[in-house]
Amino acid sequence: MLAILTAHAVATLLAPVLVHRFGRRAFYPLALVPLGSLVWVAGHWPGRGPAQGLTVSWVPGLSMDITLRFDALAAIMSVLVLGIGALVLFYCADYFHHHDGHTEKRLPSFAAELVAFSGAMFGLVTSENMLVLYVFWETTTVLSFLLVGHYAERAMSRRAATQALLVTTFGGLAMLVGIVILGNRAGTFLLSELVANPPTGVAASVAIVAVLIGALSKSAIVPLHFWLPGAMAAPTPVSAYLHAAAMVKAGVYLIARLTPGFSDSPEWRPTVVGLGLLTMLLAGWRALREYDLKLILAFGTVSQLGFITLMVGAGGSEMMLAGLAMLCAHALFKATLFMVVGIIDHATGTRDIRRLAWLGDRSKPLLVIGCAAAASMAALPPFLGFVAKEADFETVLHSPTLGAAAPFVLAGIVCGSVLTTAYSLRFVFGAFGRKGLPQPSTRVKEMHRPETPFLLPPAILATAGLAFGVWPTGLDHVLSDYADQVPDPAGYEADYHLALWHGVNLPLLLSVLVLVTGTAMYAGRSRMRRARLGFLPLANADRIYDAVLRGADVMSVRLTAVTQRGSIPATQSVILTTLVLLPLAVLALGARDRPDFELWESAPQAIVGLVMLAAAFAACVMRNRLAAVLLVGVTGYGCGVIFAFHGAPDLALTQFLVETLTLVVFVLVLRVLPAETGGADIRRFRVPRAALAVAVGATVTVLAAFAMAARSGRPIAELLPDAAYLRGHGANTVNVLLVDIRAWDTLGEISVLLVAATGVASMVFRNRRFGAAPRVADAGQPDIGRLAVYSHNSPAAGEVTWLRGSELRDPRNRSLVLEVATRLIFPVMMVLSAYFFFAGHNTPGGGFAGGLMAGLALVLRYLAGGRYELGEALPLDAGKILGAGLALSAGTAAASLLLGAPVLSSALIQVDVPVLGTVKFVTALFFDMGVYLIVVGLVLDVLRSLGAQIDDEIGEMARRTDRARQS
Repeated sequence: MLAILTAHAVATLLAPVLVHRFGRRAFYPLALVPLGSLVWVAGHWPGRGPAQGLTVSWVPGLSMDITLRFDALAAIMSVLVLGIGALVLFYCADYFHHHDGHTEKRLPSFAAELVAFSGAMFGLVTSENMLVLYVFWETTTVLSFLLVGHYAERAMSRRAATQALLVTTFGGLAMLVGIVILGNRAGTFLLSELVANPPTGVAASVAIVAVLIGALSKSAIVPLHFWLPGAMAAPTPVSAYLHAAAMVKAGVYLIARLTPGFSDSPEWRPTVVGLGLLTMLLAGWRALREYDLKLILAFGTVSQLGFITLMVGAGGSEMMLAGLAMLCAHALFKATLFMVVGIIDHATGTRDIRRLAWLGDRSKPLLVIGCAAAASMAALPPFLGFVAKEADFETVLHSPTLGAAAPFVLAGIVCGSVLTTAYSLRFVFGAFGRKGLPQPSTRVKEMHRPETPFLLPPAILATAGLAFGVWPTGLDHVLSDYADQVPDPAGYEADYHLALWHGVNLPLLLSVLVLVTGTAMYAGRSRMRRARLGFLPLANADRIYDAVLRGADVMSVRLTAVTQRGSIPATQSVILTTLVLLPLAVLALGARDRPDFELWESAPQAIVGLVMLAAAFAACVMRNRLAAVLLVGVTGYGCGVIFAFHGAPDLALTQFLVETLTLVVFVLVLRVLPAETGGADIRRFRVPRAALAVAVGATVTVLAAFAMAARSGRPIAELLPDAAYLRGHGANTVNVLLVDIRAWDTLGEISVLLVAATGVASMVFRNRRFGAAPRVADAGQPDIGRLAVYSHNSPAAGEVTWLRGSELRDPRNRSLVLEVATRLIFPVMMVLSAYFFFAGHNTPGGGFAGGLMAGLALVLRYLAGGRYELGEALPLDAGKILGAGLALSAGTAAASLLLGAPVLSSALIQVDVPVLGTVKFVTALFFDMGVYLIVVGLVLDVLRSLGAQIDDEIGEMARRTDRARQS
């Protein structure tokens, strides 16, 4: 199973290269990936024996090990996903034969997304861990968004893709909430254990409804059905695969998987059966009103998804058997029909049934394939659709789980089947009929006949529908492997089996009634139209969706107008007020223990605290901005001193480095601001600001005190030193915590750092976001205007050039002492940075501290030599350094996973070196190197954006001023 997922991942990476090299013919070798996977599925069919399983340790602390399970239901779904996926890829090679150049340019990404979708669906149906299943679930959502929006130049495609993404993502988020609740209630996230011992109670009921919302949204069940017809804007191969055989079956699969454990829950059966039946009727009626062949099939798909959902979710082994039979039949005939529509559109340039006449006479093979698939959809013998429909009627009629509701459900299914027959006839005659015309329509006259390879995939699926209808016994054995695992009520003996002929019985009579009534309904469509029955007032879910979006837009605009008025103080006030009121209200209403306050432990701590208070108060009343920033820096350095007093030199070192770098950033920003704030600005809202500041400080202090008082167990801090040394192989607890024990948090934090750096630089740079700082060799003339001449700044022969970049600076901004000191101190700082990096696993330091030290060294070079000196110090693109750091950190996570270890886990490597002895090496060093590079890249990016770029703008303003004065 892991090999199948790996093969799809590799094929996804290679697909763009193959399509770029071989064009549409690359779909042929890509089809071999799901086809080969299908061979593995057939060779390892689980049957009724124990399911095959595989567990890869990933994030055991979060119960997110990659656990795969290959049982009968997973095997059934895998055949549909992989088999139809291979045929659809084969079909794509001819489908994209005559498309325009814009489409061909996006074909490489399309091929990669389609192959990736096949792998994601296989991962979804084989996932035993519900959290991992959710990851694959949302992966299919994102890929569906990309595939539906393939024709990005069309507004309809963009709208359809966004609509599908929003609806299914909403359902997925609801499902995630349900998964978390169920897993916590049951103590496991494994599907088999969850179904075997389902949790009960109010929380479990809420979780079940949340999971059903996700499943029903994915399978387009009313009221979340409207996204599927809109998704017909996608290329036809996407409709044939995602919207007939794969993605929309994910919700049905999850319901079928959970039915054995949850079908008797009070909220399960009414929801599944009621919404499934309503979907079948409403969508079937809507299919009779469409003229686009794909929309007829789309609403028919929604209708039958409701039917299948009803069958597999009602409970009982016989209904599960009948539901799975209908699921397989639907995948075969609906994928066939979508492919047929693609061929029609490809050959004639239209899908409008009003523009198609005599198509059946012009293409007999296409007529035969389409009629065979439509006959199975209308449940005509001897096709599989008939066998499945007979099973549905029989099992609903004698269902022990539906009880007194069985006759009403059966009546609804019969009515829905009548609509199915009617829109099946509408499809066949609309696509292939002569429509009373003496000759073919213009589109049909100009059509080009489809070639045999183009017809082969739908022909295979149509033949399979006929073969399984004539010989359903083999399919019965396969489906029964899972259906028999679904429990029946006590005392009920299930003995139903799929067969083409069960004799003359009520289901057969109902089938005849359905066919006769459906045919009559189609034949009397003109009378229905005159009676305006085709325009019955039904709620339009698409319009409701638009209204909801408009309402959300209006609400967001009004909320933003209140909370985001363009004033930073106002925004901060809202945030800080919430920080004060919400936690204190919860604390006042909840249970709490009496805290023990201890303001200080020693006199030096009290002295440092008083200095910090004095600096904070002075910063509040200081008008000079630079002085205020320096005073704020005093509070930060004081915090570092307190860390040192408490025996945390690592935290103290990091605090000192961060505070120094922050001061530099503040100074860079203050260059473009007035030196002092206005007196009116200081006096404005002085009292409310002071009150809010005191309230925030008091709130944080009180919450910390009560949090410490609420601790009842042994503090985790006492366990960390041993865990760091034994598990992380390091004596520096803080560094091991960052790169090993809490490496997931660190990965998230450095990602936020990267985003922040990108955001800041993007606001400063108006044109080219990325690039390296300018170098001396790139400078044409110095940017000092008329103040100096380049030759005056150039060193004479034999003179020492301390910093090359300073040659291009205004002499008034140069300091020889600073340049000499920088030339001497910079190498020492870089050596110290390397020491912090390599020694940080056992002594104070680490990648973060080392990166900060290297960043401060760059800051020193910049302050001494200017922007050109920054380019001489590190002539690399900041974006590439940031990307390399993130790739290295994330790659470390992936490498440990590929080696069978938990993500971001570290290993100890010992090497005996002559003279030096035994050298220990921890693989977390690679992760720490990523952190180091991100910090260095961040500092370089800040210096480029807030330093070098602003220098350039200030210089440009000075030159303009000089020119204005000269003129």
